[in-house]
Amino acid sequence: MDAFLEWITNNPSYAHYSVLGLACFEALIGIGLFISGALLLSVAIFLYAQQLLSIEVILALAFTGAVIGDQSGFWIGRWIGPAFHTSQFATRYRRHIDRTETLIRRYGWGAILVGRIIPAIRSIVPLVTGISEYSALKYIIFDLLAVGIWTTLLGLAVIGTSSLFAG
Repeated sequence: MDAFLEWITNNPSYAHYSVLGLACFEALIGIGLFISGALLLSVAIFLYAQQLLSIEVILALAFTGAVIGDQSGFWIGRWIGPAFHTSQFATRYRRHIDRTETLIRRYGWGAILVGRIIPAIRSIVPLVTGISEYSALKYIIFDLLAVGIWTTLLGLAVIGTSSLFAG
């Protein structure tokens, strides 16, 4: 981490890409299980505290990256949905999958919001929502709302935490 922060300090023109990329990668299915939101938060705090990026730029980039990651997961889920439902895994766990899909259809907006806020399931919820054939329009609207709330929380954490290190 220290080496990355030193590299960003020496190459500030890449700071934008680090925020956008980390926000996207932490939401992508598969990759998101290994990229922690704490890494994005740490980098955002550093960039803001060192005045390499303004909070507005950090939040705009984080919002964009998160939407790209979430939407990718949803549309991958829509694409693999039919094949997934006939897979050996789905056949073996049919009862659990049916229950999960029923919950998503009934409480989709809540699942999308909770999935965006909780890091452990952040990259899985969009995929499962897509597999469950949840309405694409509803998903887009609720995802934008959820990412907006998440971005606001990220901004509060960045400003609040960086103020601990100021003066």
